[in-house]
Amino acid sequence: LDQLLLAYTETYRNCNNDAHCRRPVSLEASIYAKERHKMTTTKAFSTLITSPSMKWAAGGWTFFIIENLILSENRTYLIDNLGDDGYHYLYGALSTTAMATVGYAYVRKVRDTAPLLWVVGGPVPKGAMVSSFALLSLGLGMASQSFPKFQIPVVLASSPQNEIEPESTPSAIGPSSAADVATIPTASRAWKVRCPFDFTDSRAQTGMDEIGKGAADIHGLDRITRHPGLWAFGLMGVGNALLVPSIPQRVWLSMPLMVAWIGGAHTDSRHRRGMGGQLRPE
Repeated sequence: LDQLLLAYTETYRNCNNDAHCRRPVSLEASIYAKERHKMTTTKAFSTLITSPSMKWAAGGWTFFIIENLILSENRTYLIDNLGDDGYHYLYGALSTTAMATVGYAYVRKVRDTAPLLWVVGGPVPKGAMVSSFALLSLGLGMASQSFPKFQIPVVLASSPQNEIEPESTPSAIGPSSAADVATIPTASRAWKVRCPFDFTDSRAQTGMDEIGKGAADIHGLDRITRHPGLWAFGLMGVGNALLVPSIPQRVWLSMPLMVAWIGGAHTDSRHRRGMGGQLRPE
């Protein structure tokens, strides 16, 4: 393009004020400017999406989504080979690693990094403020009705015992002999791994009542989505993203919305197929 413009400039440099001669130069210059702008924009976008800060912004969340999809989709195979405890240990370890990566990325690699839409600490555009207020209000309103339950990620729980044959069951008034004492089962306790945030509601997830028979009495946000906690989290993330000038930071803050969209859809898909839950036909 540079050579093309130079050739036309050289050809018509002696036209002086002749409009007829200057027209090709103006036309080619306009084409050159548009093509150059297009190439510059494409290059800038390519540089942005391949930049280290952008990779960190999306990488941790992407890893979190993918490992959840793979492990939950193959839960039956993994439980058969690793056992229920082994499956949950693996699930918990990978999820913890993913979220640690997400936190490290925000603190060390993403926050306030270039490119910036405006100066850090400068005034936020009014349009962004209005949109952010609407999304945050919606997200906080949903969260107030469906805030997830916090729980300790590792808990010491009792393990179910195998059923005992009727003839070997000790008398209700106590063992009658030393042999009966030996047959009394002892409580077994083991460490269990679980998610620190309980976003699930069995009735909303399955559409069944508490005993699994008949339709549940669905009310509130559950009439709109089976995953109100996830969507509230995602909307609040996007609302906060509009208030920051850093594009990588905006991407990081917007990724929870992808978790709600992809994760929620995959959970419903698994439950319709009877994997890890049940979902009544809609």
